[in-house]
Amino acid sequence: MFKKLAVFFLLFASTISVFAQKKDDILGRWLNSSGEGQIEIFKKGDKYFGKLVWIKDPNDEKGKPRLDVKNPNTSLRTKPILGLEIVKDFVFEDEKWTDGKVYDPKTGKSYSGNMSL
Repeated sequence: MFKKLAVFFLLFASTISVFAQKKDDILGRWLNSSGEGQIEIFKKGDKYFGKLVWIKDPNDEKGKPRLDVKNPNTSLRTKPILGLEIVKDFVFEDEKWTDGKVYDPKTGKSYSGNMSL
């Protein structure tokens, strides 16, 4: 009986660890939900950030790079969207990434949020 119980708990414990998130699991390139952009998540110190490394239509109708024209800060409206840091300041806590901000260049709005896998 003890052997069966020990095996059960060992299997149960290994299952839990499979689903547990490690803090750097989020690193790498991720396709956004619309499929129109790819974001590379990287780490600076203990915080996680992300920049747009690919967008479906990187150039406007004139063939020039799309700019961050909706940014509420007018001095940033001349920056290209490609390469823009849009995920900022996330920290890993309780198996998720929390307390960060995400910037949407389509609307010029920033949102607070959490990320999880």
